[in-house]
Amino acid sequence: MSVDHQSNDHQNKDRRGLLIILSSPSGAGKSTLAGRLRKWDDSVRFSVSATTRAPRAGEVDGQDYHFTDETSFKSAVIEGEMLEHAHVFGNFYGSPKGPVEAAINAGQDVLFDIDWQGAQQIRNSALGQNTLSIFLLPPSITELHRRLVSRAKDSEEIIERRMSKSWDEISHWDGYDFVLINDDLDHTEEQLKTIITATRLRRSQQPELTEHVRALQSQFEDLK
Repeated sequence: MSVDHQSNDHQNKDRRGLLIILSSPSGAGKSTLAGRLRKWDDSVRFSVSATTRAPRAGEVDGQDYHFTDETSFKSAVIEGEMLEHAHVFGNFYGSPKGPVEAAINAGQDVLFDIDWQGAQQIRNSALGQNTLSIFLLPPSITELHRRLVSRAKDSEEIIERRMSKSWDEISHWDGYDFVLINDDLDHTEEQLKTIITATRLRRSQQPELTEHVRALQSQFEDLK
């Protein structure tokens, strides 16, 4: 059974937003599924990462990434302005804390497309109790390699580097709340929707429950 499309109306200021972490080795489908989740619920926002790498053709600063220099990036890390950060393929990447904290306090979910190192840092951060972490496994290593080649984005050298790094990613699968084998994109999408819908109802995500229960207690005492 599919989970119906959500809209901006679903954003609920009575609940605390989630930091939804989606991780996988390159080629396992996380970017595609992240895009599908955004279409399912357009109130979910992507966390726009900061990076020291140069912009690629068509990328827009502040929309695809916050492009910055290494000195500024390191300064932000020292000042505690990054929820997580990592050094990947010669460049720094990180998630600015301020926009994320403001979003979840307003009841808005924020989606992170990050690796296991970033996921671990976020779970150990001040916002850790609001995280939902999901890891995507490929059906096979052969299929993982086929997907990397077929998307025709990277050189053979980069593909080999991604494949070499894939086992390091996969070996951390057991540090996540949920783990899904992405052998069917549509089925995996439905599983993700179900997980998110249920986690939004987690007691820690509903701070108004305490006041509601107190009101019930008061009403009960009035009956005496």
